[in-house]
Amino acid sequence: MSGHSKHLPADERRAATVETVVNLAAEQNPSDITTAAIAERMGVTQGALFRHFPTKDAILQAVMSWVAERLLARVDKAAEGTASPVTALEAVFMTHVDFVSKHPGVPRMLFGELQRPGDTPPKQIAQTLIRHYGERLCRLLDAGKAQGELDAGLDVDAAAVLFIGTIQGLVMQSLLAGDVARIRRDAPGVFAIYRRGVRSLEAGQ
Repeated sequence: MSGHSKHLPADERRAATVETVVNLAAEQNPSDITTAAIAERMGVTQGALFRHFPTKDAILQAVMSWVAERLLARVDKAAEGTASPVTALEAVFMTHVDFVSKHPGVPRMLFGELQRPGDTPPKQIAQTLIRHYGERLCRLLDAGKAQGELDAGLDVDAAAVLFIGTIQGLVMQSLLAGDVARIRRDAPGVFAIYRRGVRSLEAGQ
């Protein structure tokens, strides 16, 4: 972050702080990110940082809110105007993968927050994000059943859990391999298997 960030308006300073934390999380363990490191990356003092965020948790809460808003907005946009529920599911899957590949610090922060003890505001936002995401998936899966694309006996809740878990698995493998680009390479083939799985139920009945 360049020195001109010292003179940013309040809203832009908060947005710049969120961007900085997401970038730092892509480089190191999110739990090790300090306010001193955030301020140093931004080229400001910790005092300047605390004028906008009273605590580190307040910063994390802003980051989680940013993640939730951006990801859900992209998911909703991806599903709009698609030809069918299954096409929408694929668009959502690939959009999520694209979001993670552009912001690799995001899943690291999400996993970190969900593992924290207690019921912190950032953790609550992460849990709410997962719940709202799941609700969107369930609506698409229900629509797929109603339109005959998916098996009438499909367990929608389980299929939604599998959808999210599949992306989480891709993310974990790419992080372990230290190769963020891997998630984009693997995603099409992995989704094809998921799609065959939810559709094959009808043929197997």
